[in-house]
Amino acid sequence: MCHREGEAVIQLPIQLSEHSREPIYHQIEQQLVSFIVSGRLKPGMPLPSIRSLASDLSCSVITVNRAYQNLEQRHFIQTIQGKGTFVADVKADEKQQVADASLQQAFRTAVEMSFRLQNDPEKTRAMFEQVLAEVLQEKRKET
Repeated sequence: MCHREGEAVIQLPIQLSEHSREPIYHQIEQQLVSFIVSGRLKPGMPLPSIRSLASDLSCSVITVNRAYQNLEQRHFIQTIQGKGTFVADVKADEKQQVADASLQQAFRTAVEMSFRLQNDPEKTRAMFEQVLAEVLQEKRKET
């Protein structure tokens, strides 16, 4: 991982799936948004250079460049000529909107899968409630 003068660049735990229908650049983009919205990446934190991240992820520089360009257009990151790319200061309400949209999409995907498996709405709701109860129980054990 490259380091900029006086700054440590973090290792990003991005997981790519070549078997996914989702393009690699979109997988990178979505995971970086998730890290920013969750607060795992804080405003002002330096991001790896395009070349460095492409090398770490074993993908094309063009792929990472596209993800970074999209994130910059959405104001999640900013590039400062000669200094590097940094996490932007995203407003709390925008972070919440993105988090809500991501969660809603995950629920939609799960519900659509349940219906493809021929489950009716009641069975789908019961399974959701069962999973929710299990996760809550696991969370209580952690604390």
